[in-house]
Amino acid sequence: MIETALKIIGSEEWCTFEDLAIPAIKARVDSGAKTSSIQANNIRLIESGNEDWVSFEVNPIQENRSLVVKCTAKVFDKRMVKSSSGISEVRYVIKSPVTIGNDTYEIELTLANRDAMEFRMLLGREALTERYMINSSKTFMESDFTTEDIREKYKHLIKEKSGLKIALLASNPDLYSNKRIIEAGIARGHEMVFLNVEQAYMKFDAVEPQVRYRGGNIVDEFDAIIPRIKPSVTFYACALIRQFDAMGAYCLNSAQAITQSRDKLQATQLFAKHDINIPITGFANSPLDTKDLIKMVNGAPLIIKLLESTQGKGVVLAETTKAAESVINAFKSVKTNILVQEFIKEANGQDIRCFVVNGKVVASMQRQAAKGEFRANIHQGGTASKIKITNEERKLAIKAAKILGLPVAGVDIIRSNKGPLLLEVNSSPGLEGIENATGLDIANVMIESIEKKLKFKNQ
Repeated sequence: MIETALKIIGSEEWCTFEDLAIPAIKARVDSGAKTSSIQANNIRLIESGNEDWVSFEVNPIQENRSLVVKCTAKVFDKRMVKSSSGISEVRYVIKSPVTIGNDTYEIELTLANRDAMEFRMLLGREALTERYMINSSKTFMESDFTTEDIREKYKHLIKEKSGLKIALLASNPDLYSNKRIIEAGIARGHEMVFLNVEQAYMKFDAVEPQVRYRGGNIVDEFDAIIPRIKPSVTFYACALIRQFDAMGAYCLNSAQAITQSRDKLQATQLFAKHDINIPITGFANSPLDTKDLIKMVNGAPLIIKLLESTQGKGVVLAETTKAAESVINAFKSVKTNILVQEFIKEANGQDIRCFVVNGKVVASMQRQAAKGEFRANIHQGGTASKIKITNEERKLAIKAAKILGLPVAGVDIIRSNKGPLLLEVNSSPGLEGIENATGLDIANVMIESIEKKLKFKNQ
């Protein structure tokens, strides 16, 4: 009997999947993982007779979601898989021939959201057994592709310019949400420009209003503006948004809507006026009213919020009446405006984030507060998972966004013994948590909503 010598491959290799129309995807070779996996978004089950198929989208190049390969494959299996972070989830399993160097053979692949991972694909030991040995000190021993090679392989997916010019008005181009929106716009063929709020300035003139940028460059040719405004620059940014609106650009979220959403007191009054169920909330000016204010919201424990809090910052849980009195009076003594709100104990540190775009909930996730923490915000250590919301919760989210006039909004809801209650509405909701939890391409939905508003048909 003649034994066939095993080939040696590196710790990273390029893979090709002809059946999936993926000419090149970089894989991490890991014998510690049993099954191979590939990055997949927008996973949808297709029932066809006695067979199940699945459609999904692959972004084959790391940190570039503007390149999208749309795939379909027969479902081979469904398995419970534990990720590297220790979270177990059910994943679809498909089979597909893979080519590594000169070798082509069939392997199993789980479809997983790998956006947060270093590699779009992982090659596990089941795909390596009896074929390869790994030299962990080497990479790309079977084949290597240059940047030009990759560009050539994917040139058919690079769309021609659409003619639309869209500006993202924000402060940090490196934030996940901002990078995703830029990528999504480019993927749809639009010219995307990042504008730093604090480096833009305005000329008010009835004949020729202008926005200038970085020392004199005139920017007046945008079809649409996407505001992603941090709280500290709300006033100035809203002035810019009004200026762009006056110059004829469509603004996804108006200055008025953003201002209303950032003022928690005004937003709370609007919600109460329109019969939106919210936790009992109080607001007072004089320290003489503190004791009655606490009783009014059903006593301690209770929540104390700064009017311009965001991402869970400026939100305090007072567990006793004495602690509540101390915190409330301390804020009043430095003339800081706060809201006092009843604590919903039965929520157990959970809330729901609904992402609303143009009057439709396009995604929802459940957030769970970290141990010992009452705030479920991702920025405060909370974890997120996909959730199916009720019709009542869906209607609540849509109505809340509509009341504030926000085409795009992150609506936070809490489940209570009285039914769903509205916590707050965010006019610049983050994408990272909800895209990773749901596997949906929310940034693309936002760009599509602009196209619809402008009656633009993407060829």
